[in-house]
Amino acid sequence: MELVRLNKYLSECGIASRRSSDDLIAQGRVQVNNKTVQSPGAKVDPSNDRIKVDGVFIKLEKKVYFLLNKPKGVITSTKDERNRKTVVELINTREKIFPVGRLDYNTTGVLLLTNDGEFANSLIHPRNQIERIYTANIDKELTENDKARFLSGIFVEKKKSKFLSVHYPVAKNFKVVTVSTVEGRNHFVKNMFKTLGYEVKKLNRESIGVFNTSGLELGKYRKLSAEEIMEFKRKYIK
Repeated sequence: MELVRLNKYLSECGIASRRSSDDLIAQGRVQVNNKTVQSPGAKVDPSNDRIKVDGVFIKLEKKVYFLLNKPKGVITSTKDERNRKTVVELINTREKIFPVGRLDYNTTGVLLLTNDGEFANSLIHPRNQIERIYTANIDKELTENDKARFLSGIFVEKKKSKFLSVHYPVAKNFKVVTVSTVEGRNHFVKNMFKTLGYEVKKLNRESIGVFNTSGLELGKYRKLSAEEIMEFKRKYIK
């Protein structure tokens, strides 16, 4: 097997995204042949080198991809220090998987889990401009003026931010609002509404890219096919 960058190999093994793998390496948590390596660009031979993360040997595994319709009251993490249920516990698999991105504890909807770090990185990287669609229940009716401000852009966390679209899925109910964005920042939708004086009471992610929960009950999941992954890559990976 040819030499590969250490961070790329960790990502391919499903340890974390390539960016997060850089952090693991920099923190001195990765050993190659019993020597700590702290350069993300270090080259390794996966067929001969013995690679550990936190003292545990790792190896390349079969790639798996799951789409979960995340329910409320579940942590988007692989473990929780307060012993709350995590999204990983909802998936029946032998592979070591992790969630792609985050959804808040009480936010529902589309969440992908995988052991493919490269896929995870491509889904959340800002350069790929992948659309996310959310439906928010807010505490008061959205005004036409604020709707226009969302579309033209407002400052959130000192950064110009906007929704690509804003519409009402329920006729004449201006407290239920569906929005689309390519932003992946934590709490982005809630913070957008909060900036203009609205509180999000309920939030559901309808889709991210080509992935949605059509026909999938809350709390249920399904495996994604190779064809679905290829469709995603053809559409978004340049």
